[in-house]
Amino acid sequence: MDFRFGDDPLLFQSTLRDFLEKEHAPEVLRALWQQPFPRSNALWKKLAELGVPGLLVPEAQGGLGMSEIEGVLLHEEAGRAALGEPLVATSAVAAPLLRDLGGALADEWLPRIAAGEARVAVGHPALRFVEDAEGADLLLLPHGEDALHAVEPASARIAPQPANDPSRRIASVAFDPAPSTRVAHGAPARALLAAALDRGALACAAQALGATDRMLALSVAYTSQRKQFGKPIGSYQAVKHMLANAKVKLEYARPLVMRAAWSVAHGGAVRAPHVSMAKLSACEAARFAARAALQCHGAIGYTWEQDLHLFMRRAWTQDQSWGRAPFHLARVRAAILDGSLAIGPGATFAGGS
Repeated sequence: MDFRFGDDPLLFQSTLRDFLEKEHAPEVLRALWQQPFPRSNALWKKLAELGVPGLLVPEAQGGLGMSEIEGVLLHEEAGRAALGEPLVATSAVAAPLLRDLGGALADEWLPRIAAGEARVAVGHPALRFVEDAEGADLLLLPHGEDALHAVEPASARIAPQPANDPSRRIASVAFDPAPSTRVAHGAPARALLAAALDRGALACAAQALGATDRMLALSVAYTSQRKQFGKPIGSYQAVKHMLANAKVKLEYARPLVMRAAWSVAHGGAVRAPHVSMAKLSACEAARFAARAALQCHGAIGYTWEQDLHLFMRRAWTQDQSWGRAPFHLARVRAAILDGSLAIGPGATFAGGS
């Protein structure tokens, strides 16, 4: 596979990185955490002006009409900035689900997502909690494993749950299903929910790459400045080896995420195991980098004033979101044992498509 991107997707990625460096610096995130609900309508609207929430929304409904292949670049930048806005829930999962569902519901909500006027949360039978149900304007919730309902938040019972990352908003959600709320059932509902899970896990994997890269950058900068016995601690082999190992894990995870993005964008029988392999690898790299970065920083790495914990929390969040490691390990194991995990057709990322 050729994982090179074209100029346009790379320019979009660079533009988003510059934007987040200015609009979502660590001090901005800390200020959001001091609020009762750590979300910014102004920031969400600016992201919409860039086209980020509407990335997967068709052009006819106000979006960019792109695919998950371009999406992983943007989610990587979101992870690098520890962005807390519901990009995974709304942009990566809800928008393509509504697109695939079609009909009046899609016509109503997709333009609002693209314009930054709506946040949508999606549940899944395999997940205990619903990410970003608080503050959502619409809930897409399963009932059992073969029915999907569109529920107004006011008619649902949303119980927020604690999380280590103040940006992570999870909740248990209950509702009373009715024929008027059901938007899909049977095989179509199962297909929509399966795709939603894979898209959510893929976006989390991409964000884990960004968080890993940022923790490595912070660690290199700190160990280059912090001196012990008259020398920067980064000059010692033990420190070099830790950070080099983290970098290796990051670079080995990246092509798995890119391959999963191709599989999600193009479909196919290997989509689920490819996504699970990507999430396992990317989140392992993030966990390892968090551990190595904290060890390099020492006790100061635990402090509120240091930026490191912002990205450690993001790394842990992505590890927990849209399927934990045992779930994805089971999917990969099953695909190997039943022989479905075969090498797929060659893919090219040249030109970003």
